[in-house]
Amino acid sequence: MREPASEVRRALPFMLTGAVTGLMSLAMLIGVLLVVPLLLIGVGWFVLPTAIRGLRWTAGLDRRRVGAFTGTALPELYPSTEGSLLDQVRIALLDPSTRRDLGWLVVHGLSGTVLGLLSVALPLSALNALLVPSYWWAFPVDDPVTSPYPVTSWALALTMPLIAVAYAALALWLVPRLAKWQVSWARAWLAPTQAAQLTKRVSELAASRAAALEAHGAELRRIERDLHDGTQNRLVGVVMHLGIIERALRRDPESALPLILRAQDAADDALGELREVVRSIYPPVLSERGLDGAVAGLVAHCSVPCTLIAEAVPRVPAAVESAAYFVVAEALTNVAKHSGAEQAEVRMSMRRSAGSQEEMLMIEVSDDGVGGASETGGSGLRGIRRRVDAFDGRTELTSPDGGPTVLRVELPCGS
Repeated sequence: MREPASEVRRALPFMLTGAVTGLMSLAMLIGVLLVVPLLLIGVGWFVLPTAIRGLRWTAGLDRRRVGAFTGTALPELYPSTEGSLLDQVRIALLDPSTRRDLGWLVVHGLSGTVLGLLSVALPLSALNALLVPSYWWAFPVDDPVTSPYPVTSWALALTMPLIAVAYAALALWLVPRLAKWQVSWARAWLAPTQAAQLTKRVSELAASRAAALEAHGAELRRIERDLHDGTQNRLVGVVMHLGIIERALRRDPESALPLILRAQDAADDALGELREVVRSIYPPVLSERGLDGAVAGLVAHCSVPCTLIAEAVPRVPAAVESAAYFVVAEALTNVAKHSGAEQAEVRMSMRRSAGSQEEMLMIEVSDDGVGGASETGGSGLRGIRRRVDAFDGRTELTSPDGGPTVLRVELPCGS
């Protein structure tokens, strides 16, 4: 547990910024109320979407303030306000979060500034009371120091340290509680409702399912293309060689041997092509060496000097291992082809996701190249995102001009 003094030191900045955002909330509330009469004359309908965005921005300040104080973020779950003016107005009026944000403006606008100033005033009053004996005599008799009662004599001045102790005790007791009350109010008004969270989760699952179907379709098309353009053509070549051998055996059996050897080479090539297709579906190295060993092989064969930093990664579902393997493979291919890097690095570890006990496989591929990587620049990064989205994972790319480029991927592995 924190000591009372440290709790006060921690709560004071929170309450002081709360006083500032309280004033902003009050100003924003007045602005929103001014829009109401404008709605009656029609002009307000054009201003309403802008007012709603300002409302969300103001509420967002307090979400971030409370999240920074508690260490637990308050997520924003707003529907998109894009579209025609009619769509924006309809969404603004029907969205429950708009009403909740308005409720927070009322609560925080009326209480935030008062409670914030009270939190600051208590320790300042304690300090002032402690110093009163050193300067009370400098004030005129008809305008004495008042803290909290007029100090007109040394007897009264010597009681000020007791008043300072009372102020300090009150601050130690009240300020942390005021901060906790404000946090609880913010969570009640600003945290998304269970219905909103469920709606968001359903949308995420629908998007994840669509991504999985898209990734599956793309994978099937790739396999079909590889079989058609590679293996099938080689098998056609084998059939043609066998036809030539048949005719040679009928005419001149002794001339058939070179043709048989050529057909055998063609069959070997077709078999090798088929094995490559099979490896692209699920690399056998994953079964033989696990994800660590398979990725180590990719790192060793990368044309750019590359290091692997991997914590003990246990065996995870085969589909997740396969996705992780191809994510690293595609990322290193991009590094080799486009980055111009002199050094690359792959990091792998297991973490538990925030707010749940689900295991997450964390992958980070970085390089010191020229940067400027973008998903619009080619299909490789888009393919990585599709693979990850299919598992309801997360992809983050940071690649400023001049580098470095960092690709971070999180893949859920189940609890």
